[in-house]
Amino acid sequence: MKIRIKRVDSALALPQYHTAGAVGFDLIVRETTIIAPHEIGLVPSNVVVETPKGYMLMIALRSSTPRKKNLIIPHGLGVIDQDYCGPDDELKVQVYNISNEPVTVERGERIAQGIFVRADQFEFEEVSELSSKSRGGFGSTGH
Repeated sequence: MKIRIKRVDSALALPQYHTAGAVGFDLIVRETTIIAPHEIGLVPSNVVVETPKGYMLMIALRSSTPRKKNLIIPHGLGVIDQDYCGPDDELKVQVYNISNEPVTVERGERIAQGIFVRADQFEFEEVSELSSKSRGGFGSTGH
């Protein structure tokens, strides 16, 4: 499947999968960004992506980013909808600096990755009862 993608700055490379088995493609930082201690910052990824119908684009940090940069995604991951692809809809990686020092993310660095995930929409049917029994809440499978 081909994905339509537009670079904001054509001097930077297109995102790419770095191995034959990779499910995530690395996003490249467009401009050096400083994230203050214990603050949330937005890091521009240099691309606008047309996510195919029936999919979402999930943004996750590369596994080395928290260790190397002291950055995490404040809500765990980013969800990019199919209709977020207008001319000014550059993907931005929302990060939280968990350290007590400012963190600099340099232009050209790869701190996050995009993963296309199948995501259908469903119709809701409200009912008065469900057919399954309650499991007992959080941690209920580890009796």
